[in-house]
Amino acid sequence: MKGTGSYGEFRRLRQRGEVRCTDVVEAFLERIEQHRELNAFLTVTAEQALEAARESDSRFDSAAPRPLEGCVVAIKDNICTRGVRTTCASRILENFVPVYDATAVARLKAAGAILIGKTNLDEFAMGSSNEYSAFGAVQNPHAPGYVPGGSSGGSAAAVAARLCHVALGSDTGGSVRQPASFCGVIGLKPTYGRISRYGLVAFASSLDQIGILAHTLEDTAAVLDVISGHDPHDATTAPIPPTTTAEALHRPLEEPLRIGVLSEELLQGCHPDVLACYTRAQELLRAAGAHLHTTTLPYSHAWVATYYVLATAEASSNLARYDGVRYGLRVTPADDSEDLVTATRTAGFGPEVKRRIMLGTYVLSAGYYDAYYRTAQKARRKIFDAYRDLFTHVDVLLLPTSPVPPFRLGERLQDPIAMYLSDLFTVSANLAGIPALSLPAGKSSEGLPIGLQLQAPHYAEERLLAIAQYCLRLWSSASP
Repeated sequence: MKGTGSYGEFRRLRQRGEVRCTDVVEAFLERIEQHRELNAFLTVTAEQALEAARESDSRFDSAAPRPLEGCVVAIKDNICTRGVRTTCASRILENFVPVYDATAVARLKAAGAILIGKTNLDEFAMGSSNEYSAFGAVQNPHAPGYVPGGSSGGSAAAVAARLCHVALGSDTGGSVRQPASFCGVIGLKPTYGRISRYGLVAFASSLDQIGILAHTLEDTAAVLDVISGHDPHDATTAPIPPTTTAEALHRPLEEPLRIGVLSEELLQGCHPDVLACYTRAQELLRAAGAHLHTTTLPYSHAWVATYYVLATAEASSNLARYDGVRYGLRVTPADDSEDLVTATRTAGFGPEVKRRIMLGTYVLSAGYYDAYYRTAQKARRKIFDAYRDLFTHVDVLLLPTSPVPPFRLGERLQDPIAMYLSDLFTVSANLAGIPALSLPAGKSSEGLPIGLQLQAPHYAEERLLAIAQYCLRLWSSASP
């Protein structure tokens, strides 16, 4: 049905009177039912969506649409939604229903967006394949039997399968960008502090950011402009106005572009299809007149180790609140050999969450704090400084989103290190707090999507999206 692609396309059709919001929502609900095998949604809010669609039609009919009027949005199920359960894909929160909306959700609703449901994820956003959900793995819409990426795999799959216009995810170490790459859509992780984390269930608080998955940069910009900006509920949001990326997309770029690219040393271990895609993108940019600067990015060898020390340490602290006492699952011990907290966490947490809690508790423990956690914090500062120096002579850094194309379900479940290395090129943006964007850039030899990533200086989302639009046009015009 017309209007079930990008939001920008739908809005133009609706303003011409060619479609109605209620019809589009019904079409999305039908598609969600037809594609249940993807397991992209954990909760579908059909009645709520249809009611909101009727209001949106009324506003369009009275020529008073809001900025995102009629935009059908899926929300990752670790972002709080008032009156709609928020499970984090975990048994420990299986029946948890928040009494408030996350700030990002509240701003979407106020702008006229329609919430259609909550999407599947790796439990508590811990994973790179969406196989660690307590409610089953998500399938890649492009190839059954392959992972969609994680942890925002449900959101990426929902957008790719045209089950909604756009989706929100969360990105702690690449959890929006990597599934965007695997599913062939656009995935944005903004600057840390650009979007409020109020209502986002914490995994690693100094790394988490709500991000956006969409078909087009036009849609990405429209959503970012609505949900960004300071929030008094979140002290980590920057005291600056919302972005104006939608306007920036139409401004001419200052040329020649200065684009950083990775040295061969940093690309060792990449799949040949990813390397071929990366090389082709560079050739097209160079032929178009861009100035490419090869970089070795100091301390890049420490990206993954630094990330997993800090992320697991913060996870260990944040997940201590799930004790069976205040809310969520409560398991009564069968005998006196086990206490309430142990029994609840044993039953409520999955294997990957338990693994990360144990790792985090270890690196924070007496005798190991200095050797691991404090050292990782020092390394993080070095990584931050390396990016700051890099962006004094390049506008953006171009690099692969993932070192590998989508892999088969179950292929890496027994090898956590191989799974963690899926985040090789994404974790650094979270450590430095910079914005990063994954763009569809090609296909593997098996016909699976491959994405490339652009990273930019802090609070440079407007220029990042404008350069991304330039790259997409260049790459698509040269496609066979």
